[in-house]
Amino acid sequence: MPADSTASFATPSAASPILEAKPLGFPWATIDPFLFCAYHDDAYPRANAQMGPDASLAGRDIGQDFSRKDGWSMYHGEKVPGFPPHPHRGFETVTVVRKGLIDHSDSLGATARFGRGDAQWLTAGKGIVHAEMFPLLDEKNDNPLELFQIWLNLPARSKMSEPHFTMFWGQDIPRLTATDAEGRTTEVAVVAGRLAGAGAPLPPPPDSWAAQADADVAIWTIRMAPGARWELPAAGGDDTRRMLYFFKGTSIEVAGRQLDQHAALELRAGEAVALHNTGAGEAEFLLLQGKPIGEPVVQYGPFVMNTQAEIAQTMADYRRTQFGGWSFADDAPVHGREPARFARHPGGREEKPAGG
Repeated sequence: MPADSTASFATPSAASPILEAKPLGFPWATIDPFLFCAYHDDAYPRANAQMGPDASLAGRDIGQDFSRKDGWSMYHGEKVPGFPPHPHRGFETVTVVRKGLIDHSDSLGATARFGRGDAQWLTAGKGIVHAEMFPLLDEKNDNPLELFQIWLNLPARSKMSEPHFTMFWGQDIPRLTATDAEGRTTEVAVVAGRLAGAGAPLPPPPDSWAAQADADVAIWTIRMAPGARWELPAAGGDDTRRMLYFFKGTSIEVAGRQLDQHAALELRAGEAVALHNTGAGEAEFLLLQGKPIGEPVVQYGPFVMNTQAEIAQTMADYRRTQFGGWSFADDAPVHGREPARFARHPGGREEKPAGG
């Protein structure tokens, strides 16, 4: 992280397309229709025979380890890092994995191993239990893991929709490579939304807010070469709100404003915004945008509804049904030492990315 720069977070001028700038925290600040955004960047060491870290776990609060001791955490995992079974209702998770692998299992009976540029879009809807474990497979070398998990709200009419999960394999995610006048490149991966020059957008799950024609939801990652310039195009919707997260690199200019610290920037979505990587290395960003749902949000842990009464009903439903229960013998399942990626859907349909 670059040194603090108080000037970077001074109040923007009224004419600036930057509405607000604040330092990145954990999790990252979000705005409607998004609920949550966490960035995990774990420098896991080589693996042991159980697909966990070949390192002492002494000094960690196992089961609740968010310490980042030695550059990594076990999270809620005890032997393998990750998040053993936990419930959700009323929203969606979008998990974009840049390095490493995630093993998914859920109460619908679905399983998947994905990562290395893949994204999973999970509609929790009326209720699902899932596990997200981070198996470490390389016993000779380090096992870095880097991912975003993003929570996208569902409108009231869709909160009790059927759960649904979709895999976007890395090679299918639309991408744009733009070259500026000096020959420096900017690469954009388009997990959701439309971007001219990136190709046809991927279809979001059917009950997602992103599936609404006027919702203008976008989830992009942006990587700029040293010195590169690129204009972030204006959003398509009049009511769209937009957050741009500068999370890697040393310094950038956004609409001519110098930033020497990683930042969460709310931008005026209806304006194009000039980006310039002024640092010596690459600069990277995550963009989240969408038309606000504009409904009350009542959250209790992993449940997000519109009223306190609906939260109470959700808790009663979960105690009664366990949202389908847990059919796996292991309470933190991983899917073997074979590194090939796959997704096995409810009912048994299986898909694999080209090249494994």
